[in-house]
Amino acid sequence: MKIISDLHIHSRFSRATSKFLDIKNLEKYAKIKGINLLGTSDFTHPEWIKELKHELTEDETGILKTKNNFPFILQTEVSLIYTDREKGRRVHNVILAPNLEIVDQITEYFLSKGRIDYDGRPIFKIPCDELVESMRKISKDIEVIPAHIWTPWFSLFGSNSGFNSVKDCFKDQAKHIHALETGLSSDPAMNWRLSQLDKYALVSSSDLHSFWPWRIGREATIFDLKKLTYKNIIKALRTKKGLQGTIEVDPNYGKYHFDGHRNCNVCMNPKETIKVKNICPKCKKNLTIGVLHRVEELADRKEGFIPKDAKPFQTLMPLSEIISTLIGSPIASKKTWKIYDNLINKFKNELNIMLEVKKEELIKVIDKKIADAIIKNRKGNIIVQPGFDGEYGKPKFSNKNKIKIKKRDK
Repeated sequence: MKIISDLHIHSRFSRATSKFLDIKNLEKYAKIKGINLLGTSDFTHPEWIKELKHELTEDETGILKTKNNFPFILQTEVSLIYTDREKGRRVHNVILAPNLEIVDQITEYFLSKGRIDYDGRPIFKIPCDELVESMRKISKDIEVIPAHIWTPWFSLFGSNSGFNSVKDCFKDQAKHIHALETGLSSDPAMNWRLSQLDKYALVSSSDLHSFWPWRIGREATIFDLKKLTYKNIIKALRTKKGLQGTIEVDPNYGKYHFDGHRNCNVCMNPKETIKVKNICPKCKKNLTIGVLHRVEELADRKEGFIPKDAKPFQTLMPLSEIISTLIGSPIASKKTWKIYDNLINKFKNELNIMLEVKKEELIKVIDKKIADAIIKNRKGNIIVQPGFDGEYGKPKFSNKNKIKIKKRDK
């Protein structure tokens, strides 16, 4: 059974998220995208857990399902902000849980540490090792996964508050960390350059703040399981058996791939940053050091190294981004949606379009230039202008690839 999962998402109760993020819309757009397993998100939030218990049905598999039988796995994210070795640390972790009873116990634990009602992703002054130890006291079936491990501000290896190894961060509990979420600004190939990460399963998720198809499932983890159960998912994460690979965006698309200053419109690669000693040439303040730079600092292998048991990955830009860029219309515009919907109505879901549908079938429905771009995207050949300091990267096409919208189409 092929499972394409997005196991790190958020509800409308997290900060800076869509007010329409509910189970109904998550299910609807997961199907449109081609995702067939979602995390529930934010299970510690008192209002969201009520909704989850009302909308989803639990059974012995550890997988919760909607009335339409769409599967969810219990998941949340917590932000840990604390001091370690006289340095301020800010690390985000994803937590997976086997059932609602265990979720209630997890929530009771966090209530003893602070509030849970103000944000779907609550903040606690708990060191990472203490978090893992406490979760394992509740249940050894709970899985803690360090989230978007390279982003500058809130992550395991982040340039501003992170550590230099998993061991440094999780100390004696590092043995209970099995999987790492690479984040939008890095891909498996970048992580393969660190021999210390060889033993970990590399996973990908969207960390979505809205349900739109250019957010949900933009990164995903693929499993090949005999049966979809919580235990089988956790076994795959802990042993890599049953973990088939991941779907990635180009790391340049991530908001923190290059170094820079968004307010100064300064974007630099690591070599350029080193030349200016990490100082912004415009405002003379420290640059935000991005993911590529941080990987270079910690890497002990040359670019292009592939470990023996490396899982394959597919690099894809969201279909809406491709259409929007080619027609020169906003991603949420009627023009973009019209082309997108025509494709979905014909070919079922976005991942099917991006990975399987042949070019000769595509050009029966859309402009040849869009069909060409989909095939180019499938091969990982879309050029992306790098993101930096919180600014997403942008796909680039030459003017000859752009589509002129005729007056009658306006």
